[in-house]
Amino acid sequence: MLRIPALLAGVLLSANAFALSLSDLSQSDATGGVKDALTQGAQIAVRQLSQPGGFSDDPQVRIELPGKLGKAAKTMKQFGMGAQVDQLEASMNKAAEAAMPQAQALLVDAVKKMTVKDAKGILQGGNDAATEYLDRSSREQLRAKFLPIIKQATDQVGLAKQYNAFASQAAAFGVVDAKSANVEGYVTEQALDGLFKVIGEQEKNIRQNPTAAATGLAKKVFGVL
Repeated sequence: MLRIPALLAGVLLSANAFALSLSDLSQSDATGGVKDALTQGAQIAVRQLSQPGGFSDDPQVRIELPGKLGKAAKTMKQFGMGAQVDQLEASMNKAAEAAMPQAQALLVDAVKKMTVKDAKGILQGGNDAATEYLDRSSREQLRAKFLPIIKQATDQVGLAKQYNAFASQAAAFGVVDAKSANVEGYVTEQALDGLFKVIGEQEKNIRQNPTAAATGLAKKVFGVL
């Protein structure tokens, strides 16, 4: 008689239990619960990142100079030019924080457009499946909304001029190439990456601890996982 190893059997039983639990949910409950949780995560992320220091005080999302410019920054700090680097990075992080409030409406709109198929896929997916859905469905619109705001913020403090001047100085250390990012484009993408990172952390928390969800429906839906 063919015997299934105990570990494999346990996995199969767990998978069957998960499928039954998930199938017990109505389409309305499954979709509504995912929407509630994702809306909660988005609201927390926007509120957190739009605060003064929302980016700069959080090492997980803090925006630093990119690639070879970042390497140049470390070298320049060693040569007593740290104040210039700090001022430049502070301006980039403030620009990202300034754009964050604009994300709320677009994120909520993306959540509202979620289909039953989307919700089922999210519930069967990994710890960041909902965040990945939100990224796919809203990043382009968010980028279009963020870019002019970040450009205005960087223009107000002369960030592009500072950035270009820094790149020119950093070139003296032989670590900067011509492909260094346009500053407002770079800050925009970093701001979006930070936003979805925080949303992803909120999603993971709710998946691991459904009681952290704000609504009873979200608690119910993620509780079956």
